Amino acid sequence: MRHGLLLSSAAEIDFMVHGIFKYNFFGHEVWITTTHVCVLIVMLILIGFGIVARHAMLKATEVPGTFQNIVEFMVEALTNMVSGVMGKKNGSKFVNYIGTIFIFILFSNISGLFGLRNPTADYGVTLAMALITFTLIHFFQFKNNSLKDIWVGWCSPLPPWLPIWLPINLIGEIAVPISLSLRLFANVLSGLIMMALVYGLLGWIATIWPAALHVYFDLFSGAIQTYVFCMLTMTYISDQFGDKE
Repeated sequence: MRHGLLLSSAAEIDFMVHGIFKYNFFGHEVWITTTHVCVLIVMLILIGFGIVARHAMLKATEVPGTFQNIVEFMVEALTNMVSGVMGKKNGSKFVNYIGTIFIFILFSNISGLFGLRNPTADYGVTLAMALITFTLIHFFQFKNNSLKDIWVGWCSPLPPWLPIWLPINLIGEIAVPISLSLRLFANVLSGLIMMALVYGLLGWIATIWPAALHVYFDLFSGAIQTYVFCMLTMTYISDQFGDKE
């Protein structure tokens, strides 16, 4: 009886990606989903914030106001984070990229607090960011290392003339974007499912107290997963540089 009651109550639970409308693109049916809309909203908010921040910094004063302090703190914190992992020399090249994905992932993770479906709870979003990182890793790998050094690394720990470990090392390389994307996707989606179950099963009983769960799943866990994704990205890319000055 209790099991049936849970199943009937859970029928109203919805945490899936839904199509909003479709159109034909060169004979192919293409759907605009809730993820596209949420990503667009997040992008518009971040672009608007960037425009306002740029306008404020162009009129920056020696004694900063509240908004100028916030912007300067964000820039300084992100710069120190990137420089601390990648070094000042290499960090200056990637602070814009790391800062961009950090802010985007963080705001996407906490967007559930504002009634949006977290864009990072869609594997298409996290996989796309992981593939960008994967491309950067191997771009700088081939740029900063000779083909001989790359081959030796792929054959390690055995000598390069005995490439027994080559398939395993290549699988490890391919696993990088998969592990990056799945880690972020699974953690955000699990939080989304948990909150959907709370609201779907408890209904009106879930009024005020789920705020504590939102603080953990959306804010705390979202910030942690943002930091982990960016930290791994910086580590993988910085490994392709010989120096970290």
